[in-house]
Amino acid sequence: MGKRIVSIAVSIVVAAGTAIALAPPAVADPSGGDAAVAWQSTVDAPDLYPNTAVEWDVPITMSDGTMLRANVFRPADVDGTAITEPTPVVVNLTPYTKLLSTLASLAMEDPTLKPLVEDLGSIMNLGAPFDGITELASPAAQLGRTFGLNRELVQNGYTQVIVDVRGTGFSQGQWQVLGPREQQDTVEVIDWAASQPWSNGRVGTTGVSYSAINQIQGAGKRPGALQAVFAVEPGNDLLRDIVGTGGALGIGFMPAWLAAVNGLKWIPDVEALLQGRFDARWLHDRLADPVTKIPELVEAVTSPTVAGVSPEALEVAQDGPFYRERRADLDAIDVPTFVFGNWHDIFANSEPDIYNGIPVEPGRKQLLMGDGYHAVLGTGFGEPGHPPNMVTLQRAWFDRWLKDIDNGIEEYGPVTLLQQGGGWTTTGSFPRAGAEHERLYLSPVPSGTAGHSVHDGSLTPVAPADPQRLTVAPGLRGVCSRESAQGTAGITVLLGAGCTKDARFNEAEALSFTSDPVDTATALSGPINVHLNTVLDRPDGFWAVSINDVAPDGRSTVLSSGQLVASLRAVDDAQSTFTSSGDYARAHHHLNLDARQPVVPGQPTQLDVSLLPTDAVLQPGHRLRIDVYASSIPRALPLGPMLHDSGLAPQHLELDPSAPSFVSVPFVRR
Repeated sequence: MGKRIVSIAVSIVVAAGTAIALAPPAVADPSGGDAAVAWQSTVDAPDLYPNTAVEWDVPITMSDGTMLRANVFRPADVDGTAITEPTPVVVNLTPYTKLLSTLASLAMEDPTLKPLVEDLGSIMNLGAPFDGITELASPAAQLGRTFGLNRELVQNGYTQVIVDVRGTGFSQGQWQVLGPREQQDTVEVIDWAASQPWSNGRVGTTGVSYSAINQIQGAGKRPGALQAVFAVEPGNDLLRDIVGTGGALGIGFMPAWLAAVNGLKWIPDVEALLQGRFDARWLHDRLADPVTKIPELVEAVTSPTVAGVSPEALEVAQDGPFYRERRADLDAIDVPTFVFGNWHDIFANSEPDIYNGIPVEPGRKQLLMGDGYHAVLGTGFGEPGHPPNMVTLQRAWFDRWLKDIDNGIEEYGPVTLLQQGGGWTTTGSFPRAGAEHERLYLSPVPSGTAGHSVHDGSLTPVAPADPQRLTVAPGLRGVCSRESAQGTAGITVLLGAGCTKDARFNEAEALSFTSDPVDTATALSGPINVHLNTVLDRPDGFWAVSINDVAPDGRSTVLSSGQLVASLRAVDDAQSTFTSSGDYARAHHHLNLDARQPVVPGQPTQLDVSLLPTDAVLQPGHRLRIDVYASSIPRALPLGPMLHDSGLAPQHLELDPSAPSFVSVPFVRR
């Protein structure tokens, strides 16, 4: 097997509830400077090999006898003959059928289609109110090449192996949804790839979303040949990321995603069928589990009582063994790892944590966070002031760690952030050094800036003097919101910037609390927690909160958001972080039925809603705003029993000076 790269543990210090990785001085140029010019020149140079040789549906037998199928892409001479020299191998394991990802990648290499895909954003630039089409289409080419086959890698001395995970595509078995057996498959596939005659024993992994998650899981098991990871939008706390954020189902993503994977897994190997070599075991396995996890999802959403939910459905509806088994062992990862994410990705909760949790020297690990969505990533990459495009970063990463080319990629970053409200920045850590949480209180006193909201309140450094009860009701305006775009993986960006970049339409169903304008540029970096004193008329309810940047012209842009089912408010202090004054910086809720606490109607109930970690700057004249909602469709929907107990009734916020509501904001004052 390939020689492992030795890891160097780095010290972690905790200050004001935030983890800061000590790093060498960063090159403060998110574009990569002269080094990135050289990386791009390498990509633009003529390929080392003129062609690609493909072995379709290569069988890989796992230790339990299940056969996975892989497409193997190798560098080839002009006549299509694969080279004989062993090469490094890049592995991608996908649940979306390797056929689909390969066809999409090949389409982008077609001389006719390639220019259309690369210029799709310009072609689809229809202007308002159709600007969302442009936003969704612009990064298509970058996403496509990291999603599946990257011919540029192959024709420059890499073998790429794309594998259908068990129970999907043409592979046998039942889909495990990132479970323990599937994680073992990842290790065995890496070992298999390293031992093939066309491999030199050095293996890297790549892929987006699911294929990024299984990379991180696999790296945590330390397969001997693995030497580099390039993970685009990975998650690691899947319940809190998207399945059950704050105890509520990610209704805008989960049903459609499960339907897509379950539908794709039924596409048969037509060629094998026509040639009389159809895999009967494949069909048997599909019939044994035709629609993985969909019955459990339907049951959890529709049952009006907990007693009516089966143990199988409860397993995936609450925190417990199912999700613990799917968390990667970050502490065990010792190979260079590049983590790419977005502040409004469905996995934004996990991406910075993955970076911070890997005990590898900064530089040998990298974090890059944009402000896009799950399916909208890499916008503007490769342009002046932006990071290099994703293909360039991927090539430089693998050239460095799989070919030992001293290209300086470890000097990039190590933390490259799109500072919302500003531009691309390079720093040594996330949260930024110097971030300290400060309280701002929710006050009923009008700010004069949110007359369109249910209530126009203020955000102040001192608690309000007089009590007041405010009421907010569930609604459907959240469909037109940035939270909607996040919860649908970016699909509702099609509604346009009037929804995703301005919250005022959605704020008509919110209690808004707005600060005075700042005099100087004011940065914030890290997790945010909102402490609410609430009153419900029913045994349960749902709270959604966002923190916004309000421009002088009134535009209100969501920076981060969070949700919580009221009865699941119990916090696990051992896994939470705290401010220097003892408030929650990031509350980690138990999110299981054993910790459920039905609300006593009419009685004040305090709870904490943690927002996704973020990085932003308020420009002079801008204000900070907290919006409080009683719903967030389609970002999240309480499960059936909680929804039934809530009755979708109006909810109340008790602004009481003796038990104030406040937000803990991680300002960077120095």
